[in-house]
Order: sequence, then structure tokens, then C-alpha cells
Amino acid sequence: KIRWQQDPMIKALDDFNISSEGVRELRFLLYGPVGAGKSSIINTINTVFEGNHYINCLTASALTGDSFTTKVSAPVVKNFAFYDVMGLEEGVYKGVHPGDIINAVKGHIPDDYKFKYNAPIDKENTNYINKPTLNDQIHCLVSVIPADKITIINDGVIQKMKEIRAEASELGDGFMTRVDQVCIMTQRDITKIYQSRKIKEKMMECSNRLGVVMNCIFPVKNYSDDNNPNEKLNCLMLEALTQIVQDRLMSYHKTYHI
Repeated sequence: KIRWQQDPMIKALDDFNISSEGVRELRFLLYGPVGAGKSSIINTINTVFEGNHYINCLTASALTGDSFTTKVSAPVVKNFAFYDVMGLEEGVYKGVHPGDIINAVKGHIPDDYKFKYNAPIDKENTNYINKPTLNDQIHCLVSVIPADKITIINDGVIQKMKEIRAEASELGDGFMTRVDQVCIMTQRDITKIYQSRKIKEKMMECSNRLGVVMNCIFPVKNYSDDNNPNEKLNCLMLEALTQIVQDRLMSYHKTYHI
């Protein structure tokens, strides 16, 4: 059950401190197909913390099928960095190369790196980080899937996502976006999201196609045309973010003492 009060969750995340001296922030990398809502998630998180509608991260058009983000970028909220990359697309020479995402997770790709469709970064590239520190690495890899399109996402794109997850299986969580587009009850009242049979079915489909366990899939709704703060929407995102942070900290405390 979601705690529908945002202030305690915001305070808990505001008070979050990283104990490792070698890590400046907890780093998240969002990846998924074009139009999944990666940039919109970052906009929504910034909106929650800033208290104003945040539109700094431009978003891709789901209608054109083209990926907007061509550079890795990281808006930072408190001690969290959220990296956005260009979308995965069907075909060898379209969208971000899975190898680039894997290299980013391992810390070999610098901030603000510009991706090339047909030339993933390698050790010969002058931008390649040969000896990445823990602060260069990604601490949480987040799959982003649109609930209303999970059924029709091309198998080639799903396979690319599986390849990426296979290289970072211990880091994986998932955001399932656009939940209001598949459930009228949720569209009317976002607090009913975990009571919706339709949402649960979509979460199961997402789990089956990607191989992400159900309790690591978080259904969310992003700000889109909403100009006014929405506490219910905020709470849904905060609950998901809080759970992901707690899960990652449990994992990293065992290994890196973050």
C-alpha cells in the first residue's frame, strides 16, 4: 500500500547521504525503447523535488519513432544523478547500441558523451575511460517500458534490453510508464493503481518479456500536460524511487559500503 503523503518521503531522500568518500552521487541510468518516457521520468522527478513543473529534459516523440536524446546527460537531484540515453530501436544501425549502455554501466563512458549509431565506444576511442572509479559506474540500471505498448514492442528491441540486463543483472529495476493509458480506474484515480487487475496484467507481461521480477517493476505516471503539482502522482513516483534506492543500498552496502 502506498503512503499517500509526499513530505516524509521527500525528507528521507533529501536527508540521504552517501557514506563512501569516492562516490559523489547515486547514479541511475534509464534505458528503453523510443517514446517509453525516460526523459519524462527525469522531468517528473525534478518536478517533485523542485515543486514546479520541470521541462528541462526534452522528450522524444512517440509518433515519429525517432530517438531525441543522443548524448548521455545527468540532471542531479540532491545526491542522485539520473542519466538519460537515446532510445533502443529495431535494427543494427538505429538507436543506441547495447554495447554503449553496457560500457556506460561499467563506467567507461564519460558524462555528455555523444553516441554514434553504428560505432559503439571502444578502448581506441579517446573518450573511453580505461580505469573507471566507483563514481564513474552506474549504480542502478532502470528499464523503462510503456504499459500501453509492451505488447507491440518489437522482439529485436526486447532482445537488446535482455542483452543489457544480462550484463548488469544485479542492478536492474524497471519503471512501467503510461499506466493511465491502459486502465480507466487508474486514469481517474492514480491511488487505485495497485488495485487494478489491468495494471497487474501489464506488470506480469513486462516481467515475462524482460525477465525483471515483479517486485522490481514500478508502475508510474509522468507529468505531461499537467501544469499544477499533483501530490498523488508525486507520491507514486516517490514511493518507487524510495524503494529502488533502498534496494540498491542494500546491495551496495554489502560490496562497496556506499
